[in-house]
Formats: sequence, structure tokens, C-alpha cells
Amino acid sequence: MSLNELPGAELILPGLNDLHNGEANTVGSLLVAIAATRLTEAGLDVPLEHLAPEPELTLYARLQDERDDAYLYYNALLNSLNSFCNALELSALSEWEGSVTLPSSLTPNP
Repeated sequence: MSLNELPGAELILPGLNDLHNGEANTVGSLLVAIAATRLTEAGLDVPLEHLAPEPELTLYARLQDERDDAYLYYNALLNSLNSFCNALELSALSEWEGSVTLPSSLTPNP
């Protein structure tokens, strides 16, 4: 599965591109900053030097300036971010399963 096919990719991938271009305050780049650790651990190249400080607060403040439904939209964005991260981690795990022997406690019962 390609990154473009993951749920939430329409928000996260442009945000990642924004960060690579030095744009730290777009909605997408703030979402990437919120999950930078998860995304990096899953194998994405997140330019850590461009991350906004306190991205959660920055994103929420931006949404409050732009929308009447900031709270609802903020939560929807976080749900999309979480879906992307979960799918990315699952994809990475399935790649690792072929090359790593998992402890018996972590392998499914036949």
C-alpha cells in the first residue's frame, strides 16, 4: 500500500511537504508536528528542525481564527491524523513481520 492510499494522507502528506519547504504553520504541517515522533518511528522523514513549538495549541488557535466549528474540526483533524499514523504503523509492522521473529506472546494463535 502506498502512502497516498492511507487514510488521512490528503492532510498529512502535503503537511510533510510543507515542512520540507520550511512552512511550519500550515494545517498539515502542524498535524505532522503533533505526531512527529510516531511518524518518524514509522519511517517517515520528518524535518524536525522546522516543527512549530506547541503545535496542538497553534493549530487550535488557527482554527478558531478561521472557523466557527473549530472544536469539531480540530477533533476531526486529530482523528484523521490518528488514522494515518495507525495505518502507517500497521503497514510498517507488516513489513517487519517478514524479517523479524516476534516473541510467541505476540504472535496470533493458529
